[in-house]
Amino acid sequence: MKNYTARIASVATLALALLPAVALSAAHAANASVPYAAQSVRVSDLNLASTSGKVILAQRADTAARHFCRDERSLGLKAACQAAVRAEVSEKASSNTQYASRI
Repeated sequence: MKNYTARIASVATLALALLPAVALSAAHAANASVPYAAQSVRVSDLNLASTSGKVILAQRADTAARHFCRDERSLGLKAACQAAVRAEVSEKASSNTQYASRI
């Protein structure tokens, strides 16, 4: 009986020792499932036909680019990443611009 109790105690101790390692690996796996950080740039409150609206959009795109590419270590890749984010924001904003017109 004493040997059986000692085995249970050692298994329980081992399980408690492994618990933090399992929790850390599960947390890492949860973070690995998201391949990129989602960013959005709000444009619904901007008048993109005006100069001030375009300036504010450029500021928001710069902020989003810096945030999205912040983990990139290589300066060349970071610059390319930020340029790609700015280009995508500009492309999407210009494709959604609709001008009022009379027919």
